[in-house]
Amino acid sequence: MKGTYILLIFIKRGVQIRIGALGKIYFKRGYYCYIGSAFGKTITIEKRVGRHLKRDKKSKWHIDYLLKNKNVKIIDVITFPNKKIECKIAKNFSKYFKGVKNFGCSDCKCNTHLYQVCKNF
Repeated sequence: MKGTYILLIFIKRGVQIRIGALGKIYFKRGYYCYIGSAFGKTITIEKRVGRHLKRDKKSKWHIDYLLKNKNVKIIDVITFPNKKIECKIAKNFSKYFKGVKNFGCSDCKCNTHLYQVCKNF
């Protein structure tokens, strides 16, 4: 199915990672949400999330660089079938959470699609 999804990601310890053209970014330990979508001609949420779950892949998107790191793990996925609300969710998250500037939003006008939603306690 087509739609929007949120990856709930846990970063076990603070780590600096080179994120493609964004360069090196330091990610603090904690929980993050990445908002993405799957609306391509042959792309579905299942295929896109399945790709995100693989560690051994060519890095194409910002999220690929992050998810390859051994300290980073997807712990849950929330889907919104048939809803094109990726940017709407990102804008709402920006009211409450700190985002990683320019992450995952090169094809829209959002500031980011990755937010730290909870520091590990």
